[in-house]
Amino acid sequence: MQNTIAFFTEMGFNGKVSRTHENMRTEFAWMCALNADHYNYRQQPSKQYDLGIIIIPKKDPNFDLSSIKKYCKKVGVMQEGPHWYFQDYTLDKQIWYYNTLREADIIFTHNEADKKYYKGITEHSDVRVMKSLMIEDAIGEVKDVERDGIIIGGNFVHWYGGFDSYIVAASQFDKVVAPSMGRKQPGEEQLIEHLPYMTWKQWIHKLNEFKYGVHLMRTHAAGTFALNCAFLGIPCIGYAGLDTQEICHPALTVEIGDIDSAKKKLALLKNNSYFYNNTSASARKNYKKYYNENKFNTTWKEQFKVS
Repeated sequence: MQNTIAFFTEMGFNGKVSRTHENMRTEFAWMCALNADHYNYRQQPSKQYDLGIIIIPKKDPNFDLSSIKKYCKKVGVMQEGPHWYFQDYTLDKQIWYYNTLREADIIFTHNEADKKYYKGITEHSDVRVMKSLMIEDAIGEVKDVERDGIIIGGNFVHWYGGFDSYIVAASQFDKVVAPSMGRKQPGEEQLIEHLPYMTWKQWIHKLNEFKYGVHLMRTHAAGTFALNCAFLGIPCIGYAGLDTQEICHPALTVEIGDIDSAKKKLALLKNNSYFYNNTSASARKNYKKYYNENKFNTTWKEQFKVS
């Protein structure tokens, strides 16, 4: 018998996520793959569930787990953003968030490094990685195009590490492109070309036009840029500590701050077709082996039991 699951987030809709949803971000992909219901975190569920997973909003961490525990046999807290994010709260909210983690039946994390962190600070007995996921049905047919140019994964703020990525990209290319994110800085257009805001589906098809990816982001969370690149077979240079980067692009992973090595890897990608083709094929292979939907579902069924 399949476990019944509900997600609770700050989003305003109730119900399920269609497999062809235009904005199939990571959290939507989890809900879709697990056939889970979604509720706004301030609303009461309409029925009982085996598991409730709460993604506590960054700006509203004072969430009382008891409000959903009476509807769910077990309650899990899913990491939102980097594991250190809560330390920017006022002290009372830091303590509240910490106690919420300890009260949960399960703590779900993005990366193995996050798992070690949360297990260490809480001494919780059940901390698990919930791997990032793509629902390929939502993408549709990906055209075989002649790829060209380089794209970096974020804007010029510490959160995205855009300056690091730009310096590396500009070492080999005159034109550098980046997506438009919520933290976009005024004046970035003097150095880079921005893509317009777009849905997740539109983003995947646009990303498919680029030949190289660089995302030197110190803020480790879901790692979707590296994962999206791997799905398309686009080699992506990124920092260590992010599972999607290390697993899908091992030969292109550098230690945090090692800009020199990142530059050398980009030069090798550009000038050595064998290295490029090998890392491209390896990225696709690793995506299919470790991050496909069947793998996600099989791992979930093997690891998750509701007593």
